[in-house]
Amino acid sequence: MIETSKVASDETTSKTFVFDIDGVIRDVSGSYRRALADTVEYFTNSAYRPSPEEIDELKAEGIWNNDWEASQELIKRYFLGLGKVAKIYYDDIVAFFQSRYRGSNPDWSNGYIATEPLIATTEYFQSLTASGIGWGFFSGATRASASYVLNRLEIIDPVLVAMEDAAGKPDPTGLLLAVKQIDSKTENPTELIVYVGDTVADMITVIKARDYNPNYQYVGVGVIPPHVTENLRDRYAALLKENGADIVLNSVLELTPQLNLSQSLSC
Repeated sequence: MIETSKVASDETTSKTFVFDIDGVIRDVSGSYRRALADTVEYFTNSAYRPSPEEIDELKAEGIWNNDWEASQELIKRYFLGLGKVAKIYYDDIVAFFQSRYRGSNPDWSNGYIATEPLIATTEYFQSLTASGIGWGFFSGATRASASYVLNRLEIIDPVLVAMEDAAGKPDPTGLLLAVKQIDSKTENPTELIVYVGDTVADMITVIKARDYNPNYQYVGVGVIPPHVTENLRDRYAALLKENGADIVLNSVLELTPQLNLSQSLSC
């Protein structure tokens, strides 16, 4: 963990902050992850419900950022363990998952999404703007789901690259697209891209972005998602560092405008 009190400010570089949403801006342990576990349990006929640790282990592989695909993979692995092949359609998995996550009401008021605690605050993003930092979002969530939480934060017309807009992580296209859109709204072109995420896929996205477009400097900021228990936080932080995180924080709120990120720049 970085001790934010010991880091000085750096006002010489034009910085742009791009945020993942799930596990960074909102706590999805009781929503997306609960819907994932529900889905796996349903399609394995209540024989198997993955634990939070098992979901983390899957996501540590770096390619299961999409929770629909993660659900499908866990179902597939369960049946392979029995020497069987899962004969389940992906569209059925998505439909069941959404029925839990969004619920049955048109306004999603009875879905898991309605119970998500917010991690970030409206004031946090106001502080970034006041400090001259451009910011936006690159998320594997659907645009509707991501917009739902941003509306709760009273963020008007945000730069948002969602599932429908770009290839899934760790492909860096969406990250760079978000930066381009942020730059179109600001006077100073980005020199340093700071991407904030909570998964291995997020950190690998930064690594790939360095190769894809070396014209920028990059910092990968990992945050520990709320579902990780205290006794596993150091292990989770080490996992993010091993996969490219330059800094690991306990919360996105620790990523303040005063944090000197230049000492974390990778060549």
